[in-house]
Amino acid sequence: MTASVRTMEFPMVLLRLADWFLYQFLANSCYRAAMKIKNHGFSFFLKNPSIRSSSASSHQFPLYPSLTKCNLHGRKYQTLVCDIHGCLLRSHSFFPYFMLVAFEGGSIFRAFLLLLSCPFLLILDYELKLRAMIFLTFCGLRLKDMESVSRAVLPKFYLENLNFHAYEAVCSAGSKVVFTSVPRVMVEGFLKEYLSVDSVVGTELHSKGKFFTGLVSSSGLLVKHRALKELFGEKRPDIGIGSSSLHDHLLISLCKEAYVVSNEEAKSNPSSVMPRDKYPKPLVFHDGRLAFLPTPFATLSMFMWLPIGILLAVFRLFVGICLPYNLAILLGIASGVNLKVKGRPPMKSENGKGVLYVCTHRTLLDPVFLSTSLGKPLTAVTYSLSKMSEILAPIKTVRLTRDRKRDGETMQKLLSEGDLVVCPEGTTCREPYLLRFSSLFAELADEIVPVAMNTNVTMFYGTTASGLKCLDPIFFLMNPRPSYSVEILGRVPRELTCAGGKSSYEVANYIQKELGMALGFECTSLTRRDKYLMLAGNEGVVQKKR
Repeated sequence: MTASVRTMEFPMVLLRLADWFLYQFLANSCYRAAMKIKNHGFSFFLKNPSIRSSSASSHQFPLYPSLTKCNLHGRKYQTLVCDIHGCLLRSHSFFPYFMLVAFEGGSIFRAFLLLLSCPFLLILDYELKLRAMIFLTFCGLRLKDMESVSRAVLPKFYLENLNFHAYEAVCSAGSKVVFTSVPRVMVEGFLKEYLSVDSVVGTELHSKGKFFTGLVSSSGLLVKHRALKELFGEKRPDIGIGSSSLHDHLLISLCKEAYVVSNEEAKSNPSSVMPRDKYPKPLVFHDGRLAFLPTPFATLSMFMWLPIGILLAVFRLFVGICLPYNLAILLGIASGVNLKVKGRPPMKSENGKGVLYVCTHRTLLDPVFLSTSLGKPLTAVTYSLSKMSEILAPIKTVRLTRDRKRDGETMQKLLSEGDLVVCPEGTTCREPYLLRFSSLFAELADEIVPVAMNTNVTMFYGTTASGLKCLDPIFFLMNPRPSYSVEILGRVPRELTCAGGKSSYEVANYIQKELGMALGFECTSLTRRDKYLMLAGNEGVVQKKR
């Protein structure tokens, strides 16, 4: 009897859920839309005849001047309000940023599900579309994963899509407040860290324990002009910046001065693109696998390429591991790998010891591509290497212990056996910066050859700080046309080495400067510890279990 009652309860629960869905997302949404038109739409049109007369020919409202006409001087003590979506960002859709959270914070399956929803999102209004993307992206997502994506992944894409004119306006104001209907957790970290925004008011998400439920909080989606009234009361902000949408017009109409960012102007005007040298903070570190902004079309292309990319990566691995150097280069180039080699290999060492190659560190494949370019086997030393990478490596790899004395003895022994490759940065860096060089290598050899290495990818990054490092080479080789540049610089003159009276720190700094000049990179004093503290919240050292 009890079993039959339970079997009857399950269909009833499904019926109740279906009834709730129909009410919330269909009937209730239609009612809300009708009320919005009644309360705001008609009254707004009646109060502004210039908008009413032009609405038949255009969806934009030429009520307020363009942001380019805003005088930025003397704004130090004024308050500015705006939205990140449609104002600070040039991209008109927030879908790519939801996709980044789904892919980097969730999984490839969550990202695929979000992609499949695109046709349905097209027929939904703004509010339902936003609720649907929030549910698909955040349902079951861990809070700490969202925090990691917000800190290490999203800032890079936000910076690349910043509207330069809007950024200048925001920087000119003394107090900055952002109102947005997108989830606050997706934008608050970037806005406060990079743009020094004082307050971010956005849609709050519901969570249970350590997980998001995929639903918004009881307050619902943020209505920007209502939130402004609640925060400022009777006081009016000095400057308001918005897009040409009705929601933003309601927001900026409450400000003393109001300016509009045109979507067409933001896309077509090159001056709205944010130059890299104008970034509020240098973008040295970022994480995540995706190297492109995942718009619906770009994401669809990625999923279509994925099966081919996996097969191509396996083929390229086989070629690099099993075939001779000349044949490996030939087949690698035929499969789409772009290898550029510049400079001549050095002559054999005069003292009978091996040559020490000092490389910039872009991926785990740096020593492999150098060995292939030189056409001879090398030994690589590294601080962290997964067991899979160690097994698959076509060259000899030796782990270091971070004990300076023991590591020095190990490297001296390896140099007596043959040529050695070392990456003194200690970790990879994707951007055009060089991290601080460890000086240990300079104490071990007088025959030092710097090698400037650089990579370029279009789909997947071959490095990670918080993901599975064993997949780094696979992801790099899955790119349609991965590029590797190897430039062998001249041997360091003897008088500039420790044998010539220079300290190990002077030698390390000199080589870092030479490599930076060869690549056009900026030298920094940042270390591996700085990178992992920022991206992964740890020092990048795996503690051995007893």
